[in-house]
Amino acid sequence: MIQGKTLVISGGTKGIGKACVYKFAQNGVNVAFTYNANKEIAQAICDDVQTQFGVKCKCYALNILEPETYKDLFTQIDVDFDRVDFFISNAMIYGRAVVGGYGKFMRLKPRGLNNIYTATVNAFVCGAQQAALRMEKIGGGSIVSLSSTGNLVYIENYAGHGTNKAAVEAMVRYAATELGSMGIRVNAVSGGPIDTDALKAFTNYEEVKQKTAELSALGRVGEPNDLANACYFLCTPDASWMTAHTMIVDGGTTFR
Repeated sequence: MIQGKTLVISGGTKGIGKACVYKFAQNGVNVAFTYNANKEIAQAICDDVQTQFGVKCKCYALNILEPETYKDLFTQIDVDFDRVDFFISNAMIYGRAVVGGYGKFMRLKPRGLNNIYTATVNAFVCGAQQAALRMEKIGGGSIVSLSSTGNLVYIENYAGHGTNKAAVEAMVRYAATELGSMGIRVNAVSGGPIDTDALKAFTNYEEVKQKTAELSALGRVGEPNDLANACYFLCTPDASWMTAHTMIVDGGTTFR
């Protein structure tokens, strides 16, 4: 159904992004993904994907804190791929870039908060705009933003990220409303705590992981494939009447 089409995804070398690369590729989708710094790891993923699944896979450097460079990125992708059918805004920042954005409310600082907004909302807007221009030419497509249930329930030190996830979900609804006439669907996938490097960056990682497993009706923390499967579904014809929607994939944790 989607074999031979093309996915563009930001942040494809680890965690949810890497799981998406493999999920789409194993179903015959060509993949263009971005990486932040480690070209060797990115190229190794490309080589593995092409060998395993026989699809085209290319990787491109992108600094998510400079979302205006998405225009140049898509120009490069145009050279390597003849179409763009799906775009997933996945890349995120952690570590030094979020100092002042990750912490208790009284310790939040504008620079850290602004960086999170840039990497979450601005990056979604700039990437989705470029993707939509290509999708319009082929009669439509699907755009997905990753989000987090941290905008619905309290997670310690997560105020900066949680509020920006709420913002990107609102932007998804606006984009869906305005792009629908082009045949483009726009949705978000909101995950509970997922066991990735980003979660490991939490100062209380072990506590969060244990608490998530306790809260989940399924007794475990989320895995990258849990969200990759949801992203894939939203790009298939099975989701053809789903747009402006946030799909929560959280193992039941937000109910408890």
